[in-house]
Amino acid sequence: MRWEILVALTLALTGQAIGQTQTPKKRVAILNFEYGTVQSSVASMFGGNEDIGKGIADILVEKLVQGGVYSVIERKALDKVLMEQNLGNSDRADSATAAKIGKVLGVDAIIIGSITQFGRDDKTVGVGGGGYGLGKYGLGGIGKRDSKAVVAVSARMVNTDTGEILAAVTGRGESSRSGASLSGAGGGGGSGGGGGLDMHSSNFGNTILGEATMKAVDTIASGLQNNAGAIQAKVVKLEGLVADATGDVLVLNIGSKAGVRVGDKLLVKRTGREIRDPATGKVIRRVETDLGEVTITEVDELSAVGKYAGPGGVKAGDTVRN
Repeated sequence: MRWEILVALTLALTGQAIGQTQTPKKRVAILNFEYGTVQSSVASMFGGNEDIGKGIADILVEKLVQGGVYSVIERKALDKVLMEQNLGNSDRADSATAAKIGKVLGVDAIIIGSITQFGRDDKTVGVGGGGYGLGKYGLGGIGKRDSKAVVAVSARMVNTDTGEILAAVTGRGESSRSGASLSGAGGGGGSGGGGGLDMHSSNFGNTILGEATMKAVDTIASGLQNNAGAIQAKVVKLEGLVADATGDVLVLNIGSKAGVRVGDKLLVKRTGREIRDPATGKVIRRVETDLGEVTITEVDELSAVGKYAGPGGVKAGDTVRN
């Protein structure tokens, strides 16, 4: 009886694992959020312009990676494309621009967003100073015995082929604490100067503003994960040639424009005899030899670089396909 139960449990777990691996993660990229609406208030709080849009995007990346629904493109790859395309902060919330960036990156969708509220709910209370303090009363020494912070964020998931908005979600976080300032934890601790805001730090996370931020981003992340089904799975046929082979590093003549993405694994083959139709002279079949596999590590629009695994002897002209 115990043996039967063990077999049944093993089959159930195996079936579950197989079912999980059959659904590949959707690949997304996240642009820094636009924060023009709140920029002046951010500057007054922190004594200078702090890119809270990048901070929000970085936190959202972590949340989506932890959620396991999406595969999120690395920040380094995204920054490289932004630099090549010469895109600034004003392009952050534009769907057409985002779709163009996403296509270059070879992702299924790209996420853009805006920060619409970031700071005090009580607009009549001024906050000044050039830094944020975690001791006494927080920003510039001006505190409120009953402080409340509010952060509101909106995000949109954009189809990289059409620019269509697949999903729109909003998140709002609030935190209040008696005896604390907007960015103060209320009691002991250090302080940070304007221009040095780290939204990943525990110093920021323990403030009421940090708590409100985390709540808003949690809501956004949950909404995006629930809308993963809106992204249509892409079936892309890849076929190209090895342009250069140096050791185990291969350069291919196809890139993101053809649908190649970082992490793709392509077969490397060598074409031998060509069989032609005796009536027309057209090639009806090519005899190919399997060589090995290349894992893509870097992609631009017209080429890709990958690490090869398999027998040696790969040369320019060998074919690659998925």
